[in-house]
Amino acid sequence: MNKDFLWGSATASYQCEGAWNLDDKVESMWDVYLHENNLENGDNASDFYHHFEEDLLQLKNGGQNAFRMSLAWPRIIKNKEGEVNSKGVDFYRKILQCCLDKDITPFVTIYHWDLPQYWEETGGWLNNEVSYAYQKYAKICFEKFGDLVDLWVTFNEPKWFVSSGYLIGNYPPAHKNPQEMIIAAYHVMLASALGVKIFKEGGYKGQIGIVHSFTPVNGVDDSLETRIAMRYADNYCNNWILDTACQGEFPIDLLSELNKKFDLSFINIKELDVIKENTVDFIGLNYYARALIRPYSNGETVLVANNSGNGGSNKVIIKDWFEQVFDDPDAIYTEWGTEICPLGLEQGLKEVWNKYHLPLYISENGIGVREDVTVDEVQDDYRISYMNDHIAAMMNAMDDGVDMRGYFAWSTFDLYSWKNGCEKRYGLVAIDFDTPNLLRKPKKSYYWYKEIIESKGKKIERKRWD
Repeated sequence: MNKDFLWGSATASYQCEGAWNLDDKVESMWDVYLHENNLENGDNASDFYHHFEEDLLQLKNGGQNAFRMSLAWPRIIKNKEGEVNSKGVDFYRKILQCCLDKDITPFVTIYHWDLPQYWEETGGWLNNEVSYAYQKYAKICFEKFGDLVDLWVTFNEPKWFVSSGYLIGNYPPAHKNPQEMIIAAYHVMLASALGVKIFKEGGYKGQIGIVHSFTPVNGVDDSLETRIAMRYADNYCNNWILDTACQGEFPIDLLSELNKKFDLSFINIKELDVIKENTVDFIGLNYYARALIRPYSNGETVLVANNSGNGGSNKVIIKDWFEQVFDDPDAIYTEWGTEICPLGLEQGLKEVWNKYHLPLYISENGIGVREDVTVDEVQDDYRISYMNDHIAAMMNAMDDGVDMRGYFAWSTFDLYSWKNGCEKRYGLVAIDFDTPNLLRKPKKSYYWYKEIIESKGKKIERKRWD
């Protein structure tokens, strides 16, 4: 393992910071959506806003040399006119400097879903103006934090927040409109390219990439019908983000197919040139599961996400395209219906490397479970097993020539998990949300991960699944 390999863990601003209305921060779309619908929210979350020094020291003591974090647009920019919040800037500079003082490499995401409400009120990602507002916001980030950051990410998981917000309807703005999803997807990928453009034109140090919710696609068999369905699924799950960010072009067969049913007249030729000319330097892959695909059979499009656990169902059917299998008798699933499949990661890393030949990071990987955190130490052997097998899969891919630069466990500590609330725990460190000061206690996996890092991965139990 290269001595410069990043062994870290990851968080996101809305999911961990709390302090939702302190120090001149304005509302995000998530603040408004969760408050209006009386849903569990991230008002306090892990209170990283007041605990960041403690949390980063704990990360350092756990042997980690990298920290993935995101910046909150509503904490940095007060309004559509672009007024900068100096208190927000100071907060992030303190975090970044704290990282550097502890020899922790910050891996910084510019946008992790928390759009300012003042932009959501103009139509959010349906509004072309928001793409250019993002570019201005990104430039301010580069100017204010560029001396402290070498690794930048334009967006976290465009597929999830676009599909969940505009097609599935379980995230804000909670729409169910495929035409809107297409428009929002275009504007997000344009914004990403505009961010890359301003970064490269400004001559800022370091590199800039994108983080994708990676879903490698497998088929139930090798029939022609299944392979066609797999291509549809790959375009839906992966290609409209990765092809566009890495090669500068939306998949032509995807555009051709969409043009049969939807209005694509909003696509601007000059903006396609911007996308073509401003591709990323690296790829971050958030991996939780593959997608097992069978051909479409019948019925309307159905998209159901399990946000409750308890063995609830997931369902993905895209009419005329494909169906995703969630009842494979040979598979193991979490309470939230997520398949545990390390082989999918190994195969997927090879596919992405062979296709794009860009440096890769596993920017998120972890398992969410319900846990009793009142005990002295959470004995999360299931998390240790999960991480071991996925790190082993990554190392197998590296043995086969894949250029891996880092692994980030999700997450640094327990945090607010969007519509899953705080009961779905991913952290290496437990947080007791029922204690006044949100008591932190490292889990067994925290110490295991430290040993893995100190051994440079040599203590991983290597496995082959194929």
